Amino acid sequence: AMRLVLLLAVLLIPLRRMKSLRHRLEEQGLLEASPNTLPSRVGSRFFSGLTSGVTTEPLENIMDAEYVGAISIGTPPQEFLVLFDTGSSDLWVPSVDCSSPACVGHERFDPRLSATHQATGQPVSIQYGTGSMSGVLAYDTVRVSPISNQAISLSKKEPGSFLTHHAFDGILGLAFPSIASSGAVPVFDNMMSQGLVAEDLFSIYLSSRTGSFVMLGGMDSSCFSGRLRWIPLSAETYWQIAVDRIIMRGRVVACPRGCQAVVDSGTMLLAGPPRDIATIQHHIGASEYPSAKKSLPDIVFVIGGTKFPVPAKTYIQQIYLGYCKSGFESITVPTELWILGQVFLRQYYSVFDRAHRRVGLAPAAQQC
Repeated sequence: AMRLVLLLAVLLIPLRRMKSLRHRLEEQGLLEASPNTLPSRVGSRFFSGLTSGVTTEPLENIMDAEYVGAISIGTPPQEFLVLFDTGSSDLWVPSVDCSSPACVGHERFDPRLSATHQATGQPVSIQYGTGSMSGVLAYDTVRVSPISNQAISLSKKEPGSFLTHHAFDGILGLAFPSIASSGAVPVFDNMMSQGLVAEDLFSIYLSSRTGSFVMLGGMDSSCFSGRLRWIPLSAETYWQIAVDRIIMRGRVVACPRGCQAVVDSGTMLLAGPPRDIATIQHHIGASEYPSAKKSLPDIVFVIGGTKFPVPAKTYIQQIYLGYCKSGFESITVPTELWILGQVFLRQYYSVFDRAHRRVGLAPAAQQC
């Protein structure tokens, strides 16, 4: 059973133990094929058609591919595991009216069992980098910290294999209202307007081990070293910032005249323009085996004059037996854009400050 601990406006919601994505795929005989078939852009929608108090919510690292936390919806509450995604703004979970294979294998919300449910009948469709969902908009009570009358999208169709093998049921977007596909007020905006957070910011700590969390309304200074480097937002859609340049071995390898980047907890890898990725892969060379990590250089993102290195042991990922995969992915978008996903965020504690329109970054502690 879920245990709630309430102390001085801090709501801690522990996660239940569950099988990892690695284990789930192994049971189905799909693990060996998965490195080449599983999409990495699970929860972000940057451009249509893209191919590639304080509430502390613990997150589980699933095959180093997604971090999920528990929320509940309705009265009495129905519990779901969601991906906390700074690259989108909608909250959605599957409904009992969805018969797609991806829905059948996950928890589904039954509005008939909720005394606080308000149906609207308004259709909604959300496009992600790796798939889509369509359904209807509704209002109900959401419990991360209890939010009354929160808009939620209930999927009736989830085509393809978008969610079939993943452990999370739905997605909770933490980006800005301007990109909400449903046009509804996002969860964190409702928390701010209802006075449920001590500060108008949230922070994320991602670890390859245990102890990952998203903290809504505050930050934990014991989870990073040094001081936070604050970077102003260049757009209030996604958490978008300016990057000065990207270097390896002291040489500029990408973004020579500056570029834009989105800090995105819903993307596994580091993604950028095809030409930049090709240049970086040339510098990396063949990297299919774990031993290659020892000789590879850091990739360094220079942001606001500060260097943020990502070591090879982080961007070269061992994903099956002796097989390794580069943590870079090329994306084609209308503008030169980088996506700083979980490969980057496992190195840096990140603070998303709505009040001052900025992102704070500091080296993450190994354990927190």
